[in-house]
Parts: sequence; C-alpha cells; structure tokens
Amino acid sequence: GAQIIDLMMLVIDVTKGMQTQSAECLVIGQIACQKMVVVLNKIDLLPEGKRQSAIEKMTKKMQKTLENTKFCGCPIVAVAAKPGGPEAPESENPLGVSELIEVLKSQAYLPSRDPSGHFLMAVDHCFSIKGQGTVMTGTILSGSVSLGDNVEIPALKVTKKVKSMQMFHTPVNYAMQGDRVGICVTQFDPKLLERGLICTPESLHTIHAAIISLKKIQYFRGALQTKAKFHITVGHETVMGRVMFFSPAPADFNEEIQENAFDFEKDYLYQEAYLSKDSNTSENKENDQAGGVQLPRHQWALLEFEKPVTCPKLCLVIGSKLDTDIHANTCRLAFHGVLLQGMEDKNYIETFLPKLKVYKLKHKEGQVERVMDDYSVIGRSLFKKETNIQIFVGLKVKLSTGEDGIIDGGFGQSGKFKIRIPDGLKPETKMMLTAASKKKSKAGKGDTTKEDESSKNDLVQPVTISLLFKRYVFDTQKKMIQS
Repeated sequence: GAQIIDLMMLVIDVTKGMQTQSAECLVIGQIACQKMVVVLNKIDLLPEGKRQSAIEKMTKKMQKTLENTKFCGCPIVAVAAKPGGPEAPESENPLGVSELIEVLKSQAYLPSRDPSGHFLMAVDHCFSIKGQGTVMTGTILSGSVSLGDNVEIPALKVTKKVKSMQMFHTPVNYAMQGDRVGICVTQFDPKLLERGLICTPESLHTIHAAIISLKKIQYFRGALQTKAKFHITVGHETVMGRVMFFSPAPADFNEEIQENAFDFEKDYLYQEAYLSKDSNTSENKENDQAGGVQLPRHQWALLEFEKPVTCPKLCLVIGSKLDTDIHANTCRLAFHGVLLQGMEDKNYIETFLPKLKVYKLKHKEGQVERVMDDYSVIGRSLFKKETNIQIFVGLKVKLSTGEDGIIDGGFGQSGKFKIRIPDGLKPETKMMLTAASKKKSKAGKGDTTKEDESSKNDLVQPVTISLLFKRYVFDTQKKMIQS
C-alpha cells in the first residue's frame, strides 16, 4: 500500500518515542516513498512546565534516528490531535494542527506522471451500488484508462468493460497514472475482489517463481539463509516463498551491471546465505580479521512461491518474517528487491531453471599413495570405495608439490586411482615420495616400535591431491566443469 504514497507522515507518540511498529513504517517508507514529515503526537500528555524541553528532547532523538536514512533533515512537528483523548469534549481545540497543515503545504509537490504503457491499477476497495454495478476504487500505478475500455482482473481471469468512472465524486471519461479513481463495471460480484490489481487485458502474468535483485534491510537481525521461507509481499499480495541466494562469480564482484535486467548468459555463484557485513560464516569471520571481507555489489535470489502470484515485471518485492512475535522489539522486514524475471510455467524447474547458471564450487582432497614412474602416481582418499571413478576421468588435479595432473582411471577395487603427470614429476617430489614409501615398507617388515620413533624424528609431509570443479545447481546431468 505504501507504493501509492508520495509523501508520508510518520506519527510518533511523544511519550514513548520510536516503537517497533514505527520502525517498520520507517523501513517501508525508505523502500517505497520519497518524502516524509514526522509528527510528534499527544503533547497534551506532557506537563505544561516540562512540555517544551520534552518536545525538544524527542525532536533531537528523532533527528538522530533519521540521520542514516533518506529522510535525514525532514520536518518534525509537535501536535495534540485530540487533547484530553477520545473522551474529551469536542470543544477542545487541537494543538499544532494548523502548523502541521502549513508544513504539509510546504512539502507538497507534483510528481511527474506518464500516461503511456499498459494500464495498471491497485484496487483497495470493491463494493456494489444498487442499479449501477460494482465499483472498484484505487490508484492508477501506470498507463491510463478511458470510458468503454476493457479491463482485466488477472487474479480471476475475468475481463470487464468500464461503464462509468468518478474522481472525488465527479464523473470523468479518462484517468491516468497517479489518479485516484472509482471504476464501475457490471455483472461482477464485489465479494470476489477486496484488494488486488486490474489492468489492460493480458498485460500481467501469473508466476510460480521469480528472480529478484535484492538488498538486506539493515535493521533485520537474523541471517538470510538459502532455503529459508519468508513472507513475500508483492503489491497487495503476501505469499510464502522459499529463497536461494546467489552472487556474481568472485571475479565480477565489483562489476557494474545494467539496472533492472538479468543476464542469463553469465555464471553466478551459489551462496548458503546472503552476503553482508554481518554474515556469520566462519570463513567470512577469518577474512574479516585479515582485513575486510569483499562483498559483491549486487546479489540476487530465486524466489519459489507456495502459490502463484500475479504481478507486473520490475515490481517491488519485500521479504519478511511476519511470524516473529510482535512484542519482540525486532524488525520483521528482512529484505527488499525488484522482480526482474517471472516464471509462468508451472513446470519451471524443468523448463526454465536449467537456463540459470548458478554453480557451486566443489573441492576434494586426497593423498599420493606411491609413485608408479616419472609420469604417473597412484592416489587414494579422494573417492569412496563405491564411487564410479570413470565419471572423474580426464579431470585436472594439482599436487601440493606444484605438479598438474590428470585423473587417468581407477586402480584396484578400493577407490584408489591413477594420475598422469604430463610434465613429469619434479626430482625432489619423486625423492620425497620414494623415501616415504620405503619407510612404509620397512615399518611393515618388523621392528615397528623403533621405526615409529625414528619416523617421528623425520616426518615426511604427505603429498596431497586437490580436485577443484564447478557444478551447476540446476544441471540435470550434474556435469563437473573445470575452467
């Protein structure tokens, strides 16, 4: 609902200051509104002698709260809308309301409006008038509408003709973006639509999943975890949805990207959680101590809705945890974003998601068992006994001593494998490995206790084998890819 507001008033009880609810209103204002006036209400509850200083104190507090928001420096007005409370006689005059009206006049402005594009209206009321038909009132979000036009109620897949229109009790033939209007249609049961969207026929789509660009809301205390469920608000609708976060490949973390578009040609890195300064992953903590985590400029999420949603492209999306206890004094709004791409096909997992190139980086480690010759070694501990090593044949590996190798095939039945070293083993690597295997064979022959002691004195570092590859999350064949 806040998307249709051009100037908001944030009303604060002067005796209590910012409450959880006021903070959430402020967060929504930051996302969906451009200008704000703060109203400190109930000043009649302050004792007259201390009233002025209490108002000044709260004004300073509010200015501090707004310092890091887009509403920094906005007007703050003190009023008592109904001195004495609801029971007070009507003769009691409000305090400060005329000053508030002057402030609102000074802050009022004419937003730029554009009648082009598809007609889209957010309906917030629907009722019938005897002998006339059903009236839908709301705000036009885009485009324009004229008498006699056909409009669609996409959630119900119903199209109706505009019979008459009114703006502020005046009949009109035309209305455009930004106007508040009542549209009358016939043969439509108002019980079917309390709130929702109406639009140019066929201009809106019903989607089962979406890709959004997003930002975490700084006041949300929890981490944003992949696979978590959030309440997803799109227009007037709120549905449950599951999220999966992803970012650009690390080499592109700082790249500027085209706003409001998503590039399916690029590779993206899967994230277990949204990356932010307060991400609690141990890896990030280590980096933090080492001098600052590098965060990507842009991040995205795949949203999968529990029931389909009808909305325009590029609409505002807000993710919340609305099941949080309202008295917990914590912000329930978690993230906000822009819907870049909707998936209309019910079977989007098969038809659409394979186009989304989100990958996970996989890292496996094993050890060199022994040398075969100058150009090959036997490895172990990289695969389980039951692994089909055949699917790994041809993948590149690196030895901890620096040589590059290629997996050549299995060796025996216990999960060991052969690695080909195209450029040959370095002489020092060969010596190291030969020394290690001699020790082993000696130890196997007899006096183990003495041998154990001597091997403790000159321990040979095992040579490790690293296998790194990418695997795309939505690749049905689960191919392993190396650059």
